[in-house]
Amino acid sequence: MRRAASALLLTALAAMAADTRRSGFDDLSPALQALQRDDTQNPGQLWVQEGQALWSRAPAQGRACVACHATDTLPPIAASFPRFDPAAARPLTLSASIDRCRVRHQHAAVQGPDGAEVLAHAAYLGHLARGRPLQPDTHRALDAWQARGETLYRQRLGQLDLACLHCHDQRAGLRLGGARIPQGHPTGYPAYRLEWQALGSLQRRLRNCVTGVRAEAWAPQADEWLALEVYLARRAAGMALEVPAVRP
Repeated sequence: MRRAASALLLTALAAMAADTRRSGFDDLSPALQALQRDDTQNPGQLWVQEGQALWSRAPAQGRACVACHATDTLPPIAASFPRFDPAAARPLTLSASIDRCRVRHQHAAVQGPDGAEVLAHAAYLGHLARGRPLQPDTHRALDAWQARGETLYRQRLGQLDLACLHCHDQRAGLRLGGARIPQGHPTGYPAYRLEWQALGSLQRRLRNCVTGVRAEAWAPQADEWLALEVYLARRAAGMALEVPAVRP
């Protein structure tokens, strides 16, 4: 019995040692790490508070979120996206799920992942799941989306002829423009970026990267963004959520 337990412990420790993944938080300056840790100073908390208020507020038409989803019994759902949506036969992100609920049950207009209310809701739900391991859906139907996302991650783009992996795999930890290059794990989104002076979605960050290599960005809500989100979420599976993250 003791030998078996010791073997399991050694296996677990070996797995932890073999995991070389790093959150973008690990590459921040001490000052920015302190800013993210302190909920009274983290600027992303403004969106968390707005999301919490929206959660309980009944719109002019339709129902408040809390009418269907009691906060005290709400599971940390933010850690389980993207999910496979059988009705649409495609991935569903947290932002898209929020938007769909707003349209169906509050008769609101579609906003997209960077709409004010969608961002606030995503920040609130992400904050409720903070510290939980990222556990995206493992439905087999998403395997093809993951494969497509990985292909895009490795594909050279734009006038600079660079792929995601050239920065976030091969040069992670080095410096670019004064900041350390992260491994590119989506554990903190929606995140507050100093360059934006605002909270933004993962899709916004991906769009910045695509245009940063001087490539033409895909259309909003294009399948390419979804495929990348599925791949990145599965690549980061098991890492802790840290919404709302602070990034340079």
